[in-house]
Amino acid sequence: MGGTLGYDIPALPGMAEADIVTPCLILDLDALERNIRRLGEEVRRLGVRHRAHGKMHKSIDVLKLQEALGGACGVCCQKVSEAEAFARAGARDILISNQVVGDTKLERLAALPRFGARIAVCVDDAMNVADLSAAAVAAETDLDVLVEIECGAGRCGVGSPDAAIALAQAIIASPGLRFEGLQAYNGAMQHIEDEAARAERADAVIETVRRYLAALEAEGLTCRTVTGGGTGSWRREAASGVYTEVQCGSYAFMDAHYGRVLCDEWETALFVLTSVMSVARPGQAVVDAGHKAHAVDSGPPRVHDRQDLDYVGWSDEHGIVADPDRTLRLGDRLRLVPGHCDPTCNLHDCYVGLRGGTVESVWPVTARGKLF
Repeated sequence: MGGTLGYDIPALPGMAEADIVTPCLILDLDALERNIRRLGEEVRRLGVRHRAHGKMHKSIDVLKLQEALGGACGVCCQKVSEAEAFARAGARDILISNQVVGDTKLERLAALPRFGARIAVCVDDAMNVADLSAAAVAAETDLDVLVEIECGAGRCGVGSPDAAIALAQAIIASPGLRFEGLQAYNGAMQHIEDEAARAERADAVIETVRRYLAALEAEGLTCRTVTGGGTGSWRREAASGVYTEVQCGSYAFMDAHYGRVLCDEWETALFVLTSVMSVARPGQAVVDAGHKAHAVDSGPPRVHDRQDLDYVGWSDEHGIVADPDRTLRLGDRLRLVPGHCDPTCNLHDCYVGLRGGTVESVWPVTARGKLF
């Protein structure tokens, strides 16, 4: 059906699930709200803040739920354009948990506080500090800056406490910038499926952060914020006495991969709704959700609540479901639990929110495709 939002919308409030146009993203609103409330309660009990990771859902509406129901203190974004989308939609505390390099991006970053939002960004290079300062001075704005440390992910971040000290001092000496603290996030360990191995890695990260903090404090440098931690490890960071906030994202929706890592500790709230479009070949059905409808980088989706069915193959517009007992018919609906929720959400224009089998809301994916 056509929509007034500039894209086709698959449903309208009040419709039944059976009438939704597929393939599309659907949210079980009851499960989503339970996940959000539960994390908020547990984070508060441990005495830290939760900063929701916007790169997962890219939705101002989901963020508002995380703030209202879970007490989220703000949002993480990974790109300037993503932060712009959230700021325009009303987000007021945004951490770009990444490095921003290049004149155009820096100019746009420095303009973000004009939306009325507190803006923070990460650095791991002195040249970047100088460029951030020049952009902030030109825009007549102020930016909070965190030093990112390399804590085992092998990606961004300074590699020694001395380098962190030098960067913190450079930030403090630079007009338009405020030294805020440390970014210490190990994304790779979130996906270690062996619980003991994941805990061991998290403890090593925490000890690394302690070492950096001790070195900074010895130089009189105070970190107001130490941020990191994800859905796979946040409890250890939150209980460490080291971190002040955690950056959980996928807990709210869950996906098939995190379901394996965490043994379905959180409720599945996000699905790709798909329809059977062919049963011509014995033992299989073809559905209308191929890999343009869900990401397969972390493996195929799981067919929800159907142990007798397996999603076994895909192309652009087709998905192959093994159906050995030939239970499926044309038009039958299936809920797929995507293998990786973050890139799956970025493939769609909107979420269809369901409660009790009825469409309650249709929310845009606010920051879809924001890659700059």
